Amino acid sequence: MAGKIIIERLEFQGRCGVTTEERRRPQPLAVDLELECQTEPAATSDDIHHAVDYAQVADRVVEIGAAQDCALLETLAERLLTMLFAEFPIDRAKVWVRKLAPPLEQVTGSVGVQLERSRLAHQIQDAGPTPARFLTQQLHRLPKGKALDVAAGPGRNALYLASHGFQVDAMDRDEQAMAQLAATAKQRNIPNLHVRSVDLERTTDERPEFPKHEYDVIVVFFYLHRALFPALIESLKPNGVLIYETFTIDNYLRHRHPRRWEFCLAQNELLRLTSNLRVLSYDEGEHDGSHGPGSVFTAQLVAQQVGPSSLPHEST
Repeated sequence: MAGKIIIERLEFQGRCGVTTEERRRPQPLAVDLELECQTEPAATSDDIHHAVDYAQVADRVVEIGAAQDCALLETLAERLLTMLFAEFPIDRAKVWVRKLAPPLEQVTGSVGVQLERSRLAHQIQDAGPTPARFLTQQLHRLPKGKALDVAAGPGRNALYLASHGFQVDAMDRDEQAMAQLAATAKQRNIPNLHVRSVDLERTTDERPEFPKHEYDVIVVFFYLHRALFPALIESLKPNGVLIYETFTIDNYLRHRHPRRWEFCLAQNELLRLTSNLRVLSYDEGEHDGSHGPGSVFTAQLVAQQVGPSSLPHEST
């Protein structure tokens, strides 16, 4: 039986501020917690040893919070999350960290940040490469269900989607990468991620790896094989969403990357390749990305398969 432990307004003196002057003296901070955990063992036994002891949680939050010297509240919140998952048997945590007396004349109350994360998502975040930033920014647009990561590579995006409850198929021609991703999913007890080794660029008209109307979400990052677009689009369910980001020709002209210009999109080409879809978001230009250091020139697209309910009705 899952339940919540709630701790409201846990106050202590801490050092947190962008400027050295603000961090020089402790200031009043507060932390609010919502911790999801299994409560049935404690409810049945009436034994504190079978429960998440909120007194111990409070002591550890104050101990860590008072000892930190952080520029950002986000940093303190992340450190608290790491401690909570490492030391207590909780499944999900929501942490609200705030300054009770912020150095802002216009603010009469508190200011702060709130983070919420599952244990699995935290483990994945700490364990390896981060997912594409554009994917994390667009997560709210994605319909829950079955997802496909095309040219998945090490699986950073597949693991991220699996951690958010999607049933994920990861596909790549690199057999070793797929074997490693399968081993990682097994090690982390992620049963909702499956891998397939597929030569995506073989010469064929048949694409059985892309069944029609199969996926609620398809993601493609930093991979371009133009012949795949019809199969990708057909494999989306009605109202399914395609997220696509890869290099534009501007990146080749400025950085000589990728090594061949044919691997880059021409201006507005991604829109033409997906013209049968409904565009939800499109941006072409210089972006801060998680594909290597610094900024890159990419096209970023979120587009939706037109569902029956989206089609105009004929008038009689």
